[in-house]
Amino acid sequence: MHLLLSGIVGSVAYGLARPGSDVDRIGVFAAPTVAFHGLHPPRESVVTTEPDVTLHEAGKYARLALGGNPTATELMWLPDDCYETRTALGDRLIGIRSAFLSAPRVRDAYLGYAAQQFRKLASRGDGTFSADTRRRTAKHARHLARLVHQGRLLYATGVLEIRLADPERFRAFGERVAGGQLAEARDLLAEAERDFDTTRTPLPQQPDEATVERWLLDVRAAHLPPAGACPG
Repeated sequence: MHLLLSGIVGSVAYGLARPGSDVDRIGVFAAPTVAFHGLHPPRESVVTTEPDVTLHEAGKYARLALGGNPTATELMWLPDDCYETRTALGDRLIGIRSAFLSAPRVRDAYLGYAAQQFRKLASRGDGTFSADTRRRTAKHARHLARLVHQGRLLYATGVLEIRLADPERFRAFGERVAGGQLAEARDLLAEAERDFDTTRTPLPQQPDEATVERWLLDVRAAHLPPAGACPG
């Protein structure tokens, strides 16, 4: 594989990391173009743990980002110090990041992932659980608040904030919810739904697939074998 762009995401990128926090990485790679013509197409994703790394092939990555997937999208909006691999095609991907955005998909993706976090919280009762479960509950609550914040800002401005301006606010929210204040998480989610319904957005109704397609075709062209070479 040919790594095009990769970086550190998750709590480190958001400014929410504590000592001992996991370091999560995500990247996009290009498989050799001729590999798509054989009996066994290349893997679309490579996932490892210890270290936690998720790599998506360029075609799959483009589909995820066009669908509004928050984790895929944030790779194109990282602070410079979070990038670990940058190539010319990776920089071009960053340069067209707004082409992936559309109002309905941003709304559905961020609200959908936040609602998923709330369902995990709601399944854990009133806060009378073990210390380990409480830590995981606080983490899910922070994710909910962070997704709501990022999604509303992206929807309203067209800009995705990765490094949070006030990380302590999200930590405190997580601790309150983990302590049993589930209603606060429910209220935050409901408020976000209302905001999405009333906010005027600069985002288009559809992403600019033509721009994304040009990038992907250039990735494929760049990973053809040299003229005259025998593939394989």
